[in-house]
Amino acid sequence: MKISTRGEYALRALIILGQEPARVMTISDLADKTLVPTSYLEHILLQLKHLGYVVSRRGSRGGYRINRPPDQIVIGEIIRQLEGPLAPMGCVSVTAYESCELESMCLLRPLWMSIRETVANLLEKTTLEDLLRGKVHQAAKG
Repeated sequence: MKISTRGEYALRALIILGQEPARVMTISDLADKTLVPTSYLEHILLQLKHLGYVVSRRGSRGGYRINRPPDQIVIGEIIRQLEGPLAPMGCVSVTAYESCELESMCLLRPLWMSIRETVANLLEKTTLEDLLRGKVHQAAKG
Protein backbone atom coordinates (compact mmCIF):
# COMPACT_ATOMS: atom_id res chain seq x y z
CA MET A 1 0.00 0.00 0.00
CA LYS A 2 1.20 3.45 -0.89
CA ILE A 3 -0.72 6.64 -0.22
CA SER A 4 -0.45 8.96 -3.21
CA THR A 5 -0.77 12.72 -3.12
CA ARG A 6 -4.39 12.26 -4.20
CA GLY A 7 -5.15 10.29 -1.03
CA GLU A 8 -3.26 12.69 1.21
CA TYR A 9 -4.84 15.77 -0.39
CA ALA A 10 -8.32 14.25 -0.14
CA LEU A 11 -7.79 13.71 3.58
CA ARG A 12 -6.46 17.27 3.98
CA ALA A 13 -9.58 18.65 2.28
CA LEU A 14 -11.90 16.52 4.41
CA ILE A 15 -10.13 17.67 7.57
CA ILE A 16 -10.59 21.33 6.61
CA LEU A 17 -14.25 20.77 5.70
CA GLY A 18 -14.78 18.67 8.84
CA GLN A 19 -13.61 21.50 11.08
CA GLU A 20 -16.71 23.48 10.11
CA PRO A 21 -19.20 20.91 8.79
CA ALA A 22 -22.01 23.36 8.01
CA ARG A 23 -19.79 25.82 6.14
CA VAL A 24 -19.59 25.89 2.35
CA MET A 25 -16.00 26.63 1.31
CA THR A 26 -14.83 27.82 -2.07
CA ILE A 27 -12.28 25.81 -3.98
CA SER A 28 -9.76 28.64 -3.64
CA ASP A 29 -10.19 28.76 0.17
CA LEU A 30 -9.71 25.01 0.34
CA ALA A 31 -6.68 25.17 -1.92
CA ASP A 32 -5.13 27.88 0.27
CA LYS A 33 -5.76 25.94 3.48
CA THR A 34 -4.63 22.56 2.15
CA LEU A 35 -1.71 23.89 0.07
CA VAL A 36 -3.03 21.91 -2.90
CA PRO A 37 -3.11 23.41 -6.41
CA THR A 38 -6.68 24.42 -7.29
CA SER A 39 -6.84 22.42 -10.52
CA TYR A 40 -5.70 19.21 -8.78
CA LEU A 41 -8.01 19.81 -5.82
CA GLU A 42 -10.98 20.22 -8.17
CA HIS A 43 -10.46 16.68 -9.48
CA ILE A 44 -10.12 15.30 -5.96
CA LEU A 45 -13.25 17.07 -4.74
CA LEU A 46 -15.23 15.77 -7.71
CA GLN A 47 -14.16 12.26 -6.78
CA LEU A 48 -15.08 12.86 -3.12
CA LYS A 49 -18.44 14.22 -4.28
CA HIS A 50 -19.04 11.14 -6.44
CA LEU A 51 -18.20 8.95 -3.42
CA GLY A 52 -20.66 10.91 -1.24
CA TYR A 53 -18.20 12.53 1.16
CA VAL A 54 -18.83 16.11 0.03
CA VAL A 55 -21.59 18.06 -1.67
CA SER A 56 -21.20 21.12 -3.83
CA ARG A 57 -23.22 24.24 -4.39
CA ARG A 58 -23.01 26.44 -7.49
CA GLY A 59 -23.11 30.19 -7.72
CA SER A 60 -21.55 33.15 -5.98
CA ARG A 61 -22.02 31.49 -2.59
CA GLY A 62 -20.97 28.15 -3.99
CA GLY A 63 -18.34 25.73 -2.93
CA TYR A 64 -18.04 22.47 -1.05
CA ARG A 65 -19.08 21.18 2.34
CA ILE A 66 -18.79 17.84 4.04
CA ASN A 67 -21.76 15.52 3.46
CA ARG A 68 -21.53 13.25 6.51
CA PRO A 69 -20.76 13.81 10.17
CA PRO A 70 -16.99 13.41 10.76
CA ASP A 71 -17.57 10.50 13.14
CA GLN A 72 -19.17 8.55 10.27
CA ILE A 73 -16.25 8.96 7.86
CA VAL A 74 -13.81 6.06 8.24
CA ILE A 75 -10.29 6.76 6.99
CA GLY A 76 -9.75 3.18 5.81
CA GLU A 77 -12.84 3.42 3.60
CA ILE A 78 -11.56 6.60 1.97
CA ILE A 79 -8.09 5.19 1.37
CA ARG A 80 -9.46 1.98 -0.16
CA GLN A 81 -11.78 3.92 -2.46
CA LEU A 82 -9.11 6.36 -3.60
CA GLU A 83 -5.96 4.24 -3.46
CA GLY A 84 -7.04 0.61 -3.68
CA PRO A 85 -6.22 -2.29 -1.35
CA LEU A 86 -4.45 -1.73 1.96
CA ALA A 87 -2.35 -4.88 1.62
CA PRO A 88 1.33 -4.57 0.74
CA MET A 89 1.06 -7.68 -1.49
CA GLY A 90 -1.83 -9.19 -3.46
CA CYS A 91 -1.53 -12.56 -1.73
CA VAL A 92 -2.75 -11.06 1.57
CA SER A 93 -5.34 -8.61 0.22
CA VAL A 94 -8.90 -8.99 1.44
CA THR A 95 -10.40 -6.87 -1.35
CA ALA A 96 -8.04 -7.66 -4.26
CA TYR A 97 -6.54 -11.07 -3.57
CA GLU A 98 -4.00 -12.36 -6.10
CA SER A 99 -2.74 -15.92 -5.88
CA CYS A 100 0.94 -16.78 -6.12
CA GLU A 101 2.66 -20.04 -7.00
CA LEU A 102 4.81 -19.79 -3.88
CA GLU A 103 1.99 -18.94 -1.49
CA SER A 104 1.79 -22.33 0.26
CA MET A 105 5.49 -22.30 1.13
CA CYS A 106 6.17 -18.56 1.29
CA LEU A 107 7.91 -17.49 4.46
CA LEU A 108 7.22 -13.80 3.72
CA ARG A 109 3.43 -14.16 3.63
CA PRO A 110 2.99 -14.03 7.45
CA LEU A 111 4.94 -10.75 7.50
CA TRP A 112 2.82 -9.25 4.69
CA MET A 113 -0.33 -10.44 6.50
CA SER A 114 0.77 -8.82 9.76
CA ILE A 115 1.51 -5.54 7.99
CA ARG A 116 -1.89 -5.60 6.27
CA GLU A 117 -3.72 -6.37 9.50
CA THR A 118 -1.91 -3.62 11.41
CA VAL A 119 -2.53 -0.99 8.74
CA ALA A 120 -6.14 -2.05 8.14
CA ASN A 121 -6.87 -2.14 11.88
CA LEU A 122 -5.55 1.39 12.37
CA LEU A 123 -7.28 2.87 9.33
CA GLU A 124 -10.60 1.09 9.92
CA LYS A 125 -10.74 2.26 13.54
CA THR A 126 -9.85 5.86 12.73
CA THR A 127 -12.55 8.32 11.74
CA LEU A 128 -12.30 11.86 10.50
CA GLU A 129 -13.55 12.90 13.95
CA ASP A 130 -10.58 11.13 15.52
CA LEU A 131 -8.21 13.09 13.29
CA LEU A 132 -9.97 16.35 14.11
CA ARG A 133 -9.62 15.63 17.83
CA GLY A 134 -6.03 14.39 17.59
CA LYS A 135 -7.03 10.93 18.86
CA VAL A 136 -5.43 8.70 16.27
CA HIS A 137 -3.46 6.58 18.73
CA GLN A 138 -6.41 6.15 21.07
CA ALA A 139 -8.66 5.13 18.18
CA ALA A 140 -6.13 2.57 16.97
CA LYS A 141 -5.82 0.94 20.41
CA GLY A 142 -9.58 0.50 20.82
